[in-house]
Amino acid sequence: MSGEENLSCDVTVIHEDVVERVRQGMPAEEDLFELAEFFKVFGDTTRIRILYALFQSEMCVCDLAHLLGLTQSAVSHQLRVLKQAKLVRFRREGRVVYYSLDDDHVKSIFDQGYQHIQERN
Repeated sequence: MSGEENLSCDVTVIHEDVVERVRQGMPAEEDLFELAEFFKVFGDTTRIRILYALFQSEMCVCDLAHLLGLTQSAVSHQLRVLKQAKLVRFRREGRVVYYSLDDDHVKSIFDQGYQHIQERN
């Protein structure tokens, strides 16, 4: 087997009690779909960089663009995606719009993921 383990079952045995218990605990299909869509938002490096910057401070589009070396248009586009996912919120002060994390859950999700990849290294 060229050094790889066989990760499948060698016999067909269905453990009905286990399968049923797990089935009962599974979230609804539409909830799992929404969760998958939510995690897709974290699949873009630019959005991760924006979130990381917003962990440090509330910032406007101009500041984020300058910090990250991106155009204001690119930052605005990614902020729109993050806002739709309810990861960031904004407030207007005169003509300037400031962005911040929507709530503490966002940093917690990020920290968990970051801790996980640090453990692998």
